Amino acid sequence: MSVESTALGLAAKLGLNVFKEGESFHIRINPGQEGNALLKKVISVCPSALYTINDNGEVNLCEDGCLECGTCRIALGIEVIDWQYPEGGTGVQYRFG
Repeated sequence: MSVESTALGLAAKLGLNVFKEGESFHIRINPGQEGNALLKKVISVCPSALYTINDNGEVNLCEDGCLECGTCRIALGIEVIDWQYPEGGTGVQYRFG
């Protein structure tokens, strides 16, 4: 068996991670920013593909599966999103794959 056939792809590796929810999500789009043009840029940079465009052309955020990498925070800044580290014992728990 070759090494290539046993290697996991990105989706399979991300599927090994566990996400423990807290009382509130650690990331959210600030009120009134749903239509901000900057949000469309984050769709292409989020490694977990948490941001999508709805039928109204607004960007939606699904927090499940967030890797807590902070890429969206860097790309958008604090004016557009509110990004805080999750409370202790919650958030992503990485698994080896």
